[in-house]
Amino acid sequence: MKQQRTIRLPSVLVLLIAPFAGAQQDAAEARPHRLLTRWAAEVSQDLPWPEYPRPQLVRDEWSNLNGRWDYAIRAKDAPRPDEWDGEILVPFCVESTLSGVTRTVGPDQRLWYRRSFTAPASSDGRRVLLHFGAVDWECRVWVNGTEVGTHRGGYDAFFFDVADALREGANSIVVSVWDPTDAGFQPRGKQVRKPGGIWYTAVTGIWQTVWLESVPAAHIANLRFATDPALGTVRIDADVTSKDGLVVHARASAGGRPLATGHAPAGQPILLEIEGARPWSPDDPFLYDLELTLVAEGGAELDRVTSYIGLRSIELAKDDAGVLRLFLNGAPLFQYGLLDQGWWPDGLYTAPTDEALRYDLEVTRRLGFNLARKHVKVEPQRWYTWCDRLGILVWQDMPSGDAYIGDDAPDIERSAESARAYERELRAMIDGLQGHPSIVMWVPYNEGWGQWDTERIAALVREWDPTRLVNSASGWTDRGVGDVFDLHRYPGPAMPPLEETRAAVLGEFGGLGLPLPGHTWRDEGSWGYRSFATREELGAAYLALLGRLEPLVWRGLAAAVYTQTTDVEIEVNGALTYDRAVLKLPAESAAAARRLYAPPPRIRTLAPTSATSEVTWRYTTEAPTGPWTTPDYDDSTWSVGPGGFGEPSTPGSAVGTTWKTNDIWLRRELDLASTEGEIRLLLHHDEDVEVYLNGVLAVRLGGYVTSYELVPVAREAAASLHAGSNALAIHCHQTAGGQYVDAGLVELRAR
Repeated sequence: MKQQRTIRLPSVLVLLIAPFAGAQQDAAEARPHRLLTRWAAEVSQDLPWPEYPRPQLVRDEWSNLNGRWDYAIRAKDAPRPDEWDGEILVPFCVESTLSGVTRTVGPDQRLWYRRSFTAPASSDGRRVLLHFGAVDWECRVWVNGTEVGTHRGGYDAFFFDVADALREGANSIVVSVWDPTDAGFQPRGKQVRKPGGIWYTAVTGIWQTVWLESVPAAHIANLRFATDPALGTVRIDADVTSKDGLVVHARASAGGRPLATGHAPAGQPILLEIEGARPWSPDDPFLYDLELTLVAEGGAELDRVTSYIGLRSIELAKDDAGVLRLFLNGAPLFQYGLLDQGWWPDGLYTAPTDEALRYDLEVTRRLGFNLARKHVKVEPQRWYTWCDRLGILVWQDMPSGDAYIGDDAPDIERSAESARAYERELRAMIDGLQGHPSIVMWVPYNEGWGQWDTERIAALVREWDPTRLVNSASGWTDRGVGDVFDLHRYPGPAMPPLEETRAAVLGEFGGLGLPLPGHTWRDEGSWGYRSFATREELGAAYLALLGRLEPLVWRGLAAAVYTQTTDVEIEVNGALTYDRAVLKLPAESAAAARRLYAPPPRIRTLAPTSATSEVTWRYTTEAPTGPWTTPDYDDSTWSVGPGGFGEPSTPGSAVGTTWKTNDIWLRRELDLASTEGEIRLLLHHDEDVEVYLNGVLAVRLGGYVTSYELVPVAREAAASLHAGSNALAIHCHQTAGGQYVDAGLVELRAR
């Protein structure tokens, strides 16, 4: 069964303007959104998504069933329809523009599909498997009127053996789907029936490739890998449908050159040893080709598959300073990524093409990120293969469902049915994605979304896959278990306290918004955590966030995730617009991000802050006259008091002197030895602040912060420092809310 060739037709543009001819219009129709990606025009109406859907277990004999299917929407309890509403383009969900339908399906309705196909020739007892990449949520499948199976789960691939239901010539498939979305308990991620804010349009039905595969009766059904790059070893566990007297042979190669071979009886692990093994990493995402054969007694080959492997280890360990960090291949590596939601304006859960799917990841690398946090969604296998090939680490979320809880609330009480569904789909996600070297962390819960039995679930995930780290809950509802303490802070950045047994990570921050006319889901009502008017303003704010993130990395922050890869529906806080037409972050982003991966510098305190030492300042709340910022200014009439200055209720403050007026001026003498490294201020301000060194403006900042931050100093101000007496002078202006100001000086030296 060879794959058909894709024919790209310009008539797809007609498809995007109106539903297929013959589609009935009724109250269930959703309003079509006209925002399209540039790949929409490349979607074939005959065979969209023609690529092989499972790159880690490849066979030659397969047939793609994507394309035009009949569809109908009926009452949930209605029988199979005799008449159909029109055609739908599979694998795009019925709510999407690319499906050609753009209708909603309620919890009291059922979506039906039908198509015909020619059965592959069957001989020597071969079986025919009907595969579904993903169907949301509950589906039943009939082949030629015979029910071949039922599946529940919106994100995992599944198949049915349909060989016994096939006949020569024409055959038919009928699929029914029921999906209650947020009226149900099942994992659903961000899908809701009434989208708005951070919640998006529901996805119902088939949303990944449907395909047929011809296999021997005894065949390799699944592969799992465990690698050790330091030793160059690969353990392969091959699930085989029949084990009696069969042997599995494995061969690893690179560039067509065999490097290691091994074999074991079916059902037992195979160990390969690769001399001079090349580890997989973001800087060098090297993959070895793998070929496996299933052999019977006497040497007859029964089955052959191809795959690939990347040798990679991930663990917690302490760096030279004794701080717990994330170690990749035995060395600390700061992980910096994007919150990747995986939504598309024209395809919703489904990217228009494989090229489009790859594009988001290429932009991720171009902007300097080495990580994608796949947020409460599971992607097609090809997305993870692109991460493997492009060198992108992945934190994989479990899609959330059921009730939500507050920050300090106890875990929810799931019904027995809800608990079984969550645990079953969590296990299916982990088993289905286990072979990808890019995945380094499982995230069973996001914040308090459906959080339940956290300690046991985290332990289960570790038991199911001991080769990866576990982030028990990303953000807010921490239960003290797992490998990381994950904080969310908008706009941030911030970091949780350092611990002895868990690394400190920032699972979400940023969220800087910029709506661009012509590239938004709707003309008005766009939303972001903090909004800007121009790309220049957005870029400056993002680079400022990176500048504040860098010293947190030095202090021990092990990873950070910026929100987000693209705009999604009315959210406009993406690095890209929702249609992927405009890159909103500046070109300097990559260089700024790469600084985060450098070894932390040595930090020497030149002048402490009031947070760590008793520091005395001269101060006044009356505007001074004359050159008050210079070293020889006479401040003898100013008041004397301990820092810092402000209201004790101000977050992150260490108040020594109460300050309640709108303005304050401060002076302090610094007795310095020689300086050789980069000079930074350690500064806390609420609100606007100007800082001078020896009369030279070092920094001018607006707004406020909630903690002490390392701030770069203007080159001219740093150059003014000299051995002996120096002057540090500050003016802070406050309008409302908390108020505080304090500063110190440090020197950074490269290791």
